[in-house]
Amino acid sequence: MFTWYKQSTRVERNTFWGCFAGWGLDALDVQMFTLAIPAIIAAYGIDHTQAGAISSVTLISSALGGWIAGALSDRFGRVRTLQMTILWFAGFTFLCAFAQSFPQLLLLKAMQGFGFGGEWAAGAVLMAETIRTEHRGKAMGAVQSAWAVGWGAAVLVYAAVFSWLPADTAWRVMFAVGLLPAGLVLFVRRNLKEPVRVASVGAGAGVGPKVSAFGQILQVFQPRVLRTTIVGAVLGTGAHGGYYAIMTWLPTFLAKERHLSVLNTGGYLAVVIVAFWCGCMLSAYLLDRIGRRRNIALFALCCIVTVLAYVMLPLTNTQMLVLGFPLGLFAAGIPASLGPLFNELYPADMRGTGVGFCYNFGRIASAGFPVLVGYMSHSMSLGAAIGIDAAIAYGLAMIAVLLLPETRGKRLRGVAPEQSADANDATDAARLNLNSPRS
Repeated sequence: MFTWYKQSTRVERNTFWGCFAGWGLDALDVQMFTLAIPAIIAAYGIDHTQAGAISSVTLISSALGGWIAGALSDRFGRVRTLQMTILWFAGFTFLCAFAQSFPQLLLLKAMQGFGFGGEWAAGAVLMAETIRTEHRGKAMGAVQSAWAVGWGAAVLVYAAVFSWLPADTAWRVMFAVGLLPAGLVLFVRRNLKEPVRVASVGAGAGVGPKVSAFGQILQVFQPRVLRTTIVGAVLGTGAHGGYYAIMTWLPTFLAKERHLSVLNTGGYLAVVIVAFWCGCMLSAYLLDRIGRRRNIALFALCCIVTVLAYVMLPLTNTQMLVLGFPLGLFAAGIPASLGPLFNELYPADMRGTGVGFCYNFGRIASAGFPVLVGYMSHSMSLGAAIGIDAAIAYGLAMIAVLLLPETRGKRLRGVAPEQSADANDATDAARLNLNSPRS
């Protein structure tokens, strides 16, 4: 599975680790908030609805940030946009430590989310255009697994800080730690190379100032890619909708209907985090092995079967813990597949915009699935509502991906490695298998 890394060039390895670290540090910042929610509720005297509003606003702003940053990466370059978004989310995470009221924290978290979503979009396109064709799925899936690493780091930071400091001070210290990703910009600036994007013949536009900033954002709605954009948005909706339908209501289901508390134990949290990492790595391997469409369809089908078994069968506490592993594994595999697929669906002049829109439209639209579970639970059991809702979402993902072309092995048009000044980088660039024909 890791043979691809040994065969990679220095440019590829630096890009991998830069994006891996960025995504992992994103996860650190985001997951610290979920762990600090009880302390924040106590500090500001707010209720669970207001605390949930912070998460919702952050999710929406991150989706908008991903779309806009994707467009900016098409206009100003992948590496430059990546640097800006890292500084943005690190800075606003740090400022959250000094919020003096609930409205201030709400605003700062929204601004943080904008940079968080933008970092993923810029990094995903940079990875796709740098890693050679035959290893693109493995490398990008492995980068997605950094979320589990950052999640685990957040748990460790939480345990250390809350063990040594009063709760009202501890959560602020956690947010202050969020400034650490800013140091990553130095690595990005020195070691990551901007892929050379050439205008696609007949595309009607090149890369840069030929298209206005607003026009760049709307390019994904051009007739030549409109069908791809619509189907890609539906795929993103199904992939994220199933995940949020399960993860939002699972604690309530286990507590209220199964009278279990496994989600509140360190053991269950460890299982979920490890399962997420394994799901990303398994998906990474299969992406280049069986193709994008088959991989997503397989994981979606496994998600449907697993979640129905999880909520319908009379399982014991131990069985819930064991089955939680495949549940988390299959749920993680689909988001890990979206980066390679979406990048391979769009031409170079709008690749960042397309990836940012499809992935993040799904994140916004998916917010309706947890609401639907709550509505359906008035007329049926919560377990049945979760199972049906998740099955609908993953079924939607399966249908959407079958309407898209298989892109495994596709050379990205309009992409070539940047020529470096020193001999070593020139040798690395020559080895990159990215010289694709101009359309």
